[in-house]
Amino acid sequence: MIKITLRQLILLLALSMALLTLGYTLYASYQTQRDLLMQLELENNYAYATKLASSTDNFLAAAQQQLAFSANLLPPLMAHPASLVAETERLKRQTNSFNSVVVIRPDGRILASSPAALHLTGTRLDSAGFREALAKRKPLISPPYIASTGRLVIFISHPLFARNGRYLGYLGGTIYLHEQNILQSLLGENHYRDGSYLYVVDNKRRLIYHRDTARIGTVVNGNPAIEAVIAGRAGSQRLINSRHVDMLAGYAPMHLTQWGIVAQRPTADTLDGLNALMLSIIRHAAPFFLLSVLGVWWISRVIAQPLSRLAATARDWDSPAATEEINQVRAWYDEADKLKRAVLAGLGRINQKLGRLNVENVTDELTGLINRRGMQATLAQWQAELRPFAVIAMDIDHFKWVNDRHGHDVGDLVLQYLARQMCEGSRSDDQVCRSGGEEFCMLLPGCSLDMAIQIAERLRERIAATNCPTGEPVTLSLGVAHWPGSAGTVTAVLKAADEALYLAKHNGRNRVEMAATEK
Repeated sequence: MIKITLRQLILLLALSMALLTLGYTLYASYQTQRDLLMQLELENNYAYATKLASSTDNFLAAAQQQLAFSANLLPPLMAHPASLVAETERLKRQTNSFNSVVVIRPDGRILASSPAALHLTGTRLDSAGFREALAKRKPLISPPYIASTGRLVIFISHPLFARNGRYLGYLGGTIYLHEQNILQSLLGENHYRDGSYLYVVDNKRRLIYHRDTARIGTVVNGNPAIEAVIAGRAGSQRLINSRHVDMLAGYAPMHLTQWGIVAQRPTADTLDGLNALMLSIIRHAAPFFLLSVLGVWWISRVIAQPLSRLAATARDWDSPAATEEINQVRAWYDEADKLKRAVLAGLGRINQKLGRLNVENVTDELTGLINRRGMQATLAQWQAELRPFAVIAMDIDHFKWVNDRHGHDVGDLVLQYLARQMCEGSRSDDQVCRSGGEEFCMLLPGCSLDMAIQIAERLRERIAATNCPTGEPVTLSLGVAHWPGSAGTVTAVLKAADEALYLAKHNGRNRVEMAATEK
């Protein structure tokens, strides 16, 4: 069976990592930009819907104010048809707020109307908006309804009262939702070339404004944005609309009416620019990637030379001379040197498993922590690997008093309690040890002296603030040292930690002291 060579393996691994890194980078970049674009679009649509809802409310309020002003002028003119017609003409033409304006008597007959081409004067209309205005005799904005002309309309009215309080009818303006007026112009300003648009619904989910005029008057069910806005909520969300199109929608309710405005844009249109950008990035990155492949191929040849020799030498690493042979391998660059040290460390671990140590030999029976023998073996291995570490030596203050007062069984429970607290406050790579009696030790690989002091302080404070099995807290004295910062050998660094521990006891107990740093 033909096996892959070391050089081929390095090349394959490097290319795989390069491809994975490139792919993940592009994917992460795409996802980040995609989420950002979608969030911005949702915020823009929400802001636009809110603005349009406010503007439309203002428009309807202004239309009501126009009618209210005229309603104060008309009661003395009810017997002068020409004056009534002139006022309706003024309201119709002055701002283009209404498609038609009428003055109606209490019996429903129209006294005056504009435009005259509708031939409404003298007729009696029986539409929903007209009946509601006669019945309620107060300023109203009707729900959308189908007028006798077949148009979908809203009717804004204001009652007319004589000075003696007698009801004279009302003044009303009709807005045709299918035809041009200020409301249409106001809502139609949002039509963009980027695919975004808005629509307006009433409280019965009926479209009263849409860029597709053929849809005005239709009822839309199952749209989350519509359900939210007719419930009076404002916000934004991604949704699938009634036409099964993925949309980014913002919505806001109107206060004068029970309508809601929804501004939205297809998600695909929002992301079109991003897709083109990612394709451009890939095209520009391809030449550099090919050059990287050539570079990796050359580097793999250079790396393979010492690694191949190291692999050949380590093949018989169970022989007595294996360690000496591996030591003779010339590791001329950092990675090969690290691999060489890792192989030596592996040999050391194998030797430990084969004869020198076992679980019983390195474990403290009472607490389940590593004992002094296991602690020393771990430190020797870390020293061989040139792996920096910190040591926290600790001792329970006045432990003899605990045994004398509560008995040795309770004393054992206190030791087990401290062991659990130390384990809970340690990392997965940390080694928690019982070095003897009430003395404990934590070995922290890759931990700086300052960080070790912080860990020791946290443990000290937690123990001092928590009741132990005696029913009250015990305290700890702790000494912290660092290798190679505090001492040059394992024995010396343990001694430095013990000296710091004794200094903590000498200085009053329940404190952390730091070992002196070598200069």
